Amino acid sequence: MAKRKLSSDINVVPYIDVMLVLLIIFMVTAPLLTQGIGVDLPDTSAESLSTQDDEVVLSVRKDGAYYLNIGENQKSPLSDEEVVQRIGAVVRNKPDRLILVHGDAAVPYERVAHGMALLQEAGARKVGFVTEPREEAPRR
Repeated sequence: MAKRKLSSDINVVPYIDVMLVLLIIFMVTAPLLTQGIGVDLPDTSAESLSTQDDEVVLSVRKDGAYYLNIGENQKSPLSDEEVVQRIGAVVRNKPDRLILVHGDAAVPYERVAHGMALLQEAGARKVGFVTEPREEAPRR
């Protein structure tokens, strides 16, 4: 009888299968991670952020008009170009400045999303939403 030699080879085929599955998962999910903006929805109770005295707020009124609390004529509606110009000036001076979005509850979501796109076009890196704390119903 011949003695059998012990084989110390590792079967790597299952590891390659797992690696390919993980590669496909990462390839599918990576583009999804860069296209969204993380927000806390208005109907949730979120912790408040520390605010600055001179915070920049983009307000979206019920009629869809944009207003900024910086620059001249803060009470008059702004065009898309004016929003981009004013926010661009702020961001050039302080790139990591938090820009807050205050959208009316009755405004179509499309107008808020368009306002966020304008902020992104102006170079804003940090965008936050202003929400009211939700009043919770008493527990029984």
